[in-house]
Amino acid sequence: MITIENVRDFPARARGAYVTIGNFDGVHRGHARLISELVARARAAGAPALAVTFHPHPATLLRPDQVPEPLVWLEREIELLAAAGVTDVAVFKTGPWLLGLSAREFFEQVVMAQFGVRGMVEGPNFFFGRDRRGDVGVLGKWCDEAGIDLHVAEPLTTDDGRMISSSRIPKTPVEGDVAEARELLGRPHRIRGVVSHGAGRGAGIGVPTANLDEVDVLIPAEGVYAARVLVPNADDAPPTPWPAACNIGPNPTFGEQLHKVEAHLIGFRGDLYGRVVEMDFLRRLRPTRAFAGLGDLLDQIARDVEEARRVCEAD
Repeated sequence: MITIENVRDFPARARGAYVTIGNFDGVHRGHARLISELVARARAAGAPALAVTFHPHPATLLRPDQVPEPLVWLEREIELLAAAGVTDVAVFKTGPWLLGLSAREFFEQVVMAQFGVRGMVEGPNFFFGRDRRGDVGVLGKWCDEAGIDLHVAEPLTTDDGRMISSSRIPKTPVEGDVAEARELLGRPHRIRGVVSHGAGRGAGIGVPTANLDEVDVLIPAEGVYAARVLVPNADDAPPTPWPAACNIGPNPTFGEQLHKVEAHLIGFRGDLYGRVVEMDFLRRLRPTRAFAGLGDLLDQIARDVEEARRVCEAD
């Protein structure tokens, strides 16, 4: 990863590449298609393929009351971009030094003077510079004048003709439709959190749960989900996946209104307190509801666990 904190000190390995610049939140199927075109053109030119993103999201400074909840955390975004095939990822440390640049200043001082790009690949909705004054039309004109190869990638759409975008995808987990989110992302929606101590009620009724706090990405709608929890190992081995039934929301049967994310790892025995775990959402099983008593709740939990197990085994 290359971290860029000002308009002057760009590392040498960031120069001379084919570049795409944007907020790649979610690194969804549309992003993957754009990256594949970037990589192909970079290879044909014998150049590196560089993805350039921003952290934090520019809206954090420009419109702090309208900051979207991210679909992925920064390290996950970099991991996914690398998996899509880029040679490296550059991260702008968002600040006034960057947001104050006009479109022309951004092109001259960043694209040309610092990156020294050989080519660019952007989507049709790419905007840049102060107040988003620059678009692909302006960029194309300036790239032609500078002898830079610019390719505008066609957007990827679903069967209904709608474009796959980072603004469309959050609506799906927010509505509980994690299956559609998976279709748009190309993989299950994933969250991460620190396992904390809860009321201990789950363990008391034979269904221990891991309560996730400090979740820093978009949490799906309230309900019960089939999920897969990735438990880290002590060494550098990949995390171990465990099938899970996850409840998001309150526990109305016991009169609790606190919004929680808690997962029962099916078959797991061990202590996760204080550890960071990640969780993939596979399918929403049912909405949250109150039960007449503990017996009814336990019967439903047993059905939820069995269904979650089947979903995970079939996945």
